[in-house]
Amino acid sequence: MLKYVARFLFTLSGWKVQGGLPADVKKCVMIAAPHTSNWDLFFARTAFYILGIPIKYTIKKEMMDYFPLNYMLKWMGAIPIERDKTRAHKIGQGSMVHAMAKLFKEREELVIMVTPEATRKFVRKWKTGFYQVALRAGVPIALGYLDYEKKHAGIGPVVYPSGDLQEDMMTILRFYNEIPGKYPEKGVVMERMDLNYGSSKSNNSVSDPAG
Repeated sequence: MLKYVARFLFTLSGWKVQGGLPADVKKCVMIAAPHTSNWDLFFARTAFYILGIPIKYTIKKEMMDYFPLNYMLKWMGAIPIERDKTRAHKIGQGSMVHAMAKLFKEREELVIMVTPEATRKFVRKWKTGFYQVALRAGVPIALGYLDYEKKHAGIGPVVYPSGDLQEDMMTILRFYNEIPGKYPEKGVVMERMDLNYGSSKSNNSVSDPAG
């Protein structure tokens, strides 16, 4: 039912869905970028409904304490994770990267959406926790995108982390450098960005899908 509603909304708004996940990819980290507008989440979620991809995303554990918000968040794919380092240590969760990688180990199929920009404003350097999660879990990174110029929402290349953070990040950013968001100046503009990622251990925060 949701797929038909999503198709109707996309047709009404003039948007089209492009690409999809390879049939053999059952688990991956899904980037949603560029993230420059509040509309991004709507178009991204609608596109994933059409593509039949059961997207999940992580949220603060405390968000699930509020009724009926907790039921709505769970229905939308939310997975609660303890963000407080002290409490996380007490329950043996470890870091955010460790916790998210563990989610992949526990499931046969899982697609987690992240926004490495972590804000709708222009950022000079992406957070790379999503890369650390994929590397630790042994899963690929799918490049989900919203091209507001063409009104295309879809999935581009799938990147398999090699362990060379610098090289892999350049591959990812070059792709998004060609994708205009609703406000292109706030998206990926490589000539204005800090492109030095160094080792795979640098800048390892993981961001929420809504930024």
